[in-house]
Amino acid sequence: MVVRRPTFAGMFYPDDPAELMTLMDLFLSRAHGVDDCYGVVAPHAGYPYSGQVQAASYSCIPKGYSGTFIVLGPSHAGYPTSTSAMDWGTPIGVVETDADLCRALGIEIRDDAINARENSLEVQMPFIRHCFPEAKIVPVLMGYQDYASAMDVASRITAALETYSGDIRIIASSDFSHYIPDAVARADDQYVIEALHNLNTEEFYKRLVEKRLTACGYGPIAVLTEVCRHLGATQGRLIEYATSGDVTGDFDQVVGYASIAAV
Repeated sequence: MVVRRPTFAGMFYPDDPAELMTLMDLFLSRAHGVDDCYGVVAPHAGYPYSGQVQAASYSCIPKGYSGTFIVLGPSHAGYPTSTSAMDWGTPIGVVETDADLCRALGIEIRDDAINARENSLEVQMPFIRHCFPEAKIVPVLMGYQDYASAMDVASRITAALETYSGDIRIIASSDFSHYIPDAVARADDQYVIEALHNLNTEEFYKRLVEKRLTACGYGPIAVLTEVCRHLGATQGRLIEYATSGDVTGDFDQVVGYASIAAV
């Protein structure tokens, strides 16, 4: 068994298992989501900054869920869109990958890309392992996030799911506005998130361009929107929103974080 080793443990989240679980339990104890959903948007910053919003996302998945998460994250390092059947190591145990579904997607398999130092996928894994220890994952790293590329990834996923009998949830890993004043971030993020209320992907991209929003995982969000609508979702519901300023007290240069459930 080939296991991807964590590269951000001790930086974005604690590397001590007891400390990590205590921190996640604290966030989860204060999180209130929906009873169930087809998928969620979850942030991927350091846990002290975005962990509470991230916990809100995972609180939207029923306890005891043992299906497969398709986890989509942007490639900050510029790797092409890819997947891998490697399992994922975390300080609290290994998350098993659904290798058959990985291969069924028809997306390039690149262990080097998935194994690279990349927080967008990695920071989701401790929450998945802690909350849903029997669940599996399919990691998808998106190198291209334009509308056409997002639609291509979405169509590959929906095609693969036509012959897949397992239980699926989609996780789109993304932060929202980066390094702008708090009031501007909140207004711009809210405006763009409103386009997701009716799962309108085209309007979502239109508003991204209009506001020049620096959301780093807009491609994964678009894929989530398309796939979840295909599965039966009718709306995107904002569960929780915060900025880094809520933690640091610095409201001049913030990053926005949103938990959004497709229901």
